[in-house]
Amino acid sequence: MNVLVTGGAGYIGSHAARWLARSGLNVWVFDNLSRGHRQAVLPGRLLEGELSDGRHVERVLREKQIDVVMHFAAFALVGESVQQPHLYYQNNVCAACELLEAMRRAGVTRFIFSSTTATYGEPSRIPITESEAQRPINPYGFSKLVVEQALRDYATAYGWSYAALRYFNAAGASPDGDLGEDHTPESHLIPNILKVALGQRSHVDLFGDDYPTPDGTCIRDYIHVDDLASAHTLALQKLEAGRGWELNLGLGRGYSVRQVIEACRRITGHPIPTRVEPRRAGDPAELVADSSRAQQSLGWQPHYRDIESIVETAWRWHRSHPDGYASRAAG
Repeated sequence: MNVLVTGGAGYIGSHAARWLARSGLNVWVFDNLSRGHRQAVLPGRLLEGELSDGRHVERVLREKQIDVVMHFAAFALVGESVQQPHLYYQNNVCAACELLEAMRRAGVTRFIFSSTTATYGEPSRIPITESEAQRPINPYGFSKLVVEQALRDYATAYGWSYAALRYFNAAGASPDGDLGEDHTPESHLIPNILKVALGQRSHVDLFGDDYPTPDGTCIRDYIHVDDLASAHTLALQKLEAGRGWELNLGLGRGYSVRQVIEACRRITGHPIPTRVEPRRAGDPAELVADSSRAQQSLGWQPHYRDIESIVETAWRWHRSHPDGYASRAAG
């Protein structure tokens, strides 16, 4: 099977591409490298280009005889989406539509989509099931929801098969130590905590300590990036013409910001100072997944089941790659 991984030079896409290749699939990565890293791509597998160039994408699909597309190419910063929504509608929606049309012209009808819990917005109950109403509260979440709806419509009209996998908080790094998180700017909690342990930051900001949670800080469900990758591989095996899967991917267990910081202190042996800042707008107090449908439908089980094991892989990556892929150790 020939798989095209869009955004495969990025954090989650690169881990998924490696997982697919190790499963015996023929993997090609399509990326413009605007936010991804050449070093994260399997040797000889990178195809540079813009998804907005639909005719070029169509040629790639035909020439590489692509059977299925896994779509990770998207901007994913909530704050940026609020400040610059045009970027998110152009890249996450318009470019995705160009991709879908290129696939339709090329006769490729299987699609696995990197979606997000942000499509739910403020949930009415915890844990969050797939039956929760999707009411995104920022352009990022809405851009992902638009693509989910397009996939539903393509499945109905053209008999496509798809899986929309809604991630909770992706975290960790490859246990091999050579793939990990390298964002500019870095917005994720665990890398920013570990930057303090490395001496690259003076402290970690706590955005609010007065939430209605046991320790006053937000609670999130963290899922290891390799567990996300394994779910994509399993979803490939379940695709059926004219049918779509819409599945949550998380541990089903939440950790507060303070609990994550304590886990990082234990793993790194560093004190990691903190500073309390005002709440950020739009941060729900708690987001935890009900992933039972994914476990039942795909036969998926996360390998990393606690925050310490996730942090341990992240620390291995950041310690050996303090400057990300630009580090000497990466070369």
